[in-house]
Amino acid sequence: MIRSMTGFGRAQVSVEGYNITVEIRSVNHRYFEFYAKMPRAYSFLEEKVKALLSTGISRGKVECSIQLEATADESVVVSVNEPLAKGYVDAVRQIADTFNLPDDMTAFTVARFSDVLSVSKAPVDEDALWSKVEPVVKAALAEFVAMRETEGERLLNDVLSRAHTILEKVALVEAESPETVKAYRERLEQKMRELLDSANIDEQRLITETAIFADKIAVDEETVRLRSHIKQLESFFEAEGPVGKKLDFLIQEMNRETNTIGSKSQNTKIAYIVVDIKSEIEKIREQIQNIE
Repeated sequence: MIRSMTGFGRAQVSVEGYNITVEIRSVNHRYFEFYAKMPRAYSFLEEKVKALLSTGISRGKVECSIQLEATADESVVVSVNEPLAKGYVDAVRQIADTFNLPDDMTAFTVARFSDVLSVSKAPVDEDALWSKVEPVVKAALAEFVAMRETEGERLLNDVLSRAHTILEKVALVEAESPETVKAYRERLEQKMRELLDSANIDEQRLITETAIFADKIAVDEETVRLRSHIKQLESFFEAEGPVGKKLDFLIQEMNRETNTIGSKSQNTKIAYIVVDIKSEIEKIREQIQNIE
């Protein structure tokens, strides 16, 4: 299945005290490049998410956004800095003794001193949280891949349509090439008659010169290879797995053969046809840049 490198997928689930939202989006890139956006407290999830996404994505610049909203009261831990509290107590008692003041200190009084108490969230159970997040990431990934496949089908149809057009243009080149040789022979014969001012022309010389010209402008090998490349292009679309890099190389070969046909061309019609072929190849190149 051909996939585009552009895609988007989203999933949202409420589960066991959390609202979890996962969004995945991607654009073209030669390799798989991953970026994560999530609260710093949950950054331990990043590598797990990356590993999961890499099972369904081989190319593209991928950004995954994860939002976790706690729907229940999050447990907190209150800690006592005992050495600091003891220091405050000893200091207060020393003041009371020194200045003959009543020692009316209470636990609440000590707790109000700076930094005696500290409040923090309870440690996150990483495995438990991942068990909640993983299914949401998978759901978003499934939607993301489905969108890529839909867009990939559109790209496939467009590329195959243009490949068919190229084959039609190649057939025109093949039909026009013999006419070029025939026209050359007629011009050469006319020129020889004018120069020699005679109807007695060396037929063998005419045949030799025409053969040399025909060999010089022959594009049979190039058109055969161009047809072979297009057949290979179609076979790539039937293969499993990513094919974007292979297609990019194949397009370079198609362009090379077309350039050779253009450089050999001595015919205005063929020159125009070559321009049309190159235009279609360039449009195919633009499309395959977005294929995984």
